[in-house]
Amino acid sequence: MSIQRILTALLVACSAFAHAQTYPSKPIKLIVPYAVGQGTDIASRYVADELGKELKQAVFVDNRPGAGGNVGAQLAAHAPADGYTLLIGTNATHAANAFLYANPGYETEDFEPIGMIGVLPLVYVASNGSPVNNIQDLVRASQAKPDALNVAISTTTCRMAHELFKQRAQAPMFPVDFKGSAQALTAVIGGQVEFMVDTITSLRQAIANGQVKALGVTSAHQSKLLPGVKSVAEQGVPDYELVGWTVLYAPKGVPGDVRRALSEALNKVVARPETQDKLLQLGIEPTVKSGEELKAFSAAEKEKWGRLIRGAGLKAS
Repeated sequence: MSIQRILTALLVACSAFAHAQTYPSKPIKLIVPYAVGQGTDIASRYVADELGKELKQAVFVDNRPGAGGNVGAQLAAHAPADGYTLLIGTNATHAANAFLYANPGYETEDFEPIGMIGVLPLVYVASNGSPVNNIQDLVRASQAKPDALNVAISTTTCRMAHELFKQRAQAPMFPVDFKGSAQALTAVIGGQVEFMVDTITSLRQAIANGQVKALGVTSAHQSKLLPGVKSVAEQGVPDYELVGWTVLYAPKGVPGDVRRALSEALNKVVARPETQDKLLQLGIEPTVKSGEELKAFSAAEKEKWGRLIRGAGLKAS
C-alpha cells in the first residue's frame, strides 16, 4: 500500500473516531409526525427529554402532522443521515401507510430502526347489557348469527385488529365506523352498538368505571396496561396479535457509531422504572428490542398490515 493510501486510511479512521467521541455535539431534532397534544406527541416529548439527559444534549420535538404521518416521515427520510434528525415512527408510518397511500413520499427502507419505545395493545369490550363476557362467548355469538353483531371501530388500527380477529376466530361481525373513540364509546354505552375494539388508553377509564366490560386484549399476552384481562390468544384464538407500536428511527445511512450511541441511550431510558411507569400512564407498554429483533419485527409487521389491508379491500388513496 502506498504512503498516500495509508495516510488517507488513517485520516478516515481518525475522523470516525473523533465523530464517535463528539456525538452529539449539538441539539438533536426529533420529528413527530402527529399534532401537538396527541398521544404519540405527549409520549415522544417525555422520551425526548429523557433521551437528552442520557446523551447530555438537547433533543427537541418538531411536530410535522399530516397525511396520517406521511408529512413528517417524508421530511425525516430526506434529512441528512448524521444522527441529528430522528423520527418517531409508528405502525401507521412504517407498516400501514405503504398500503393505504399510493405515494406516501418515502419508503420504509429509507430508515434505520434505532430502538423500540413500546406497544399499544387494544381491547375488545362489550356493553353492560350484553350476555357476552369473554372472547369465547363473542366467537360463539358471532358464529350463531353471522354478520348480525356490530363492532364499533374508529381507526385503521381498530379495523385491522378486527379483520385479524374475524380471520383467526372465524367470527363474522360487521364493523361500524365512527369518527373517533369518544363517539364509538358513547354508542356502546348507550346501547346502539354492542361491541367495540379500541386502544386500552381510550377504554381503560370506562372499564374501570364499569361502563363497559373488557373481553380480551389484542397483545399476545396479558398487558400491564389492563391487569387481569386475558389476551384474545390466551382465550383460544390461535396466533392472534395486533398492536399499535412506537419506534425511534434515523434516516438510512446513519453512521454505525451514532446508531449504537442512540440505541444504547434509548434502551437505558426505556429500561428505567420511572420511564416504564410514565409510559404505562400514557397507554404505552414499554418494550425493548435488539437491532436484529427490531428489523425482523418491522418486516413482519409490514407484511401483516399489508395482508390485512388488502384483505379488507381498503384502497390506496
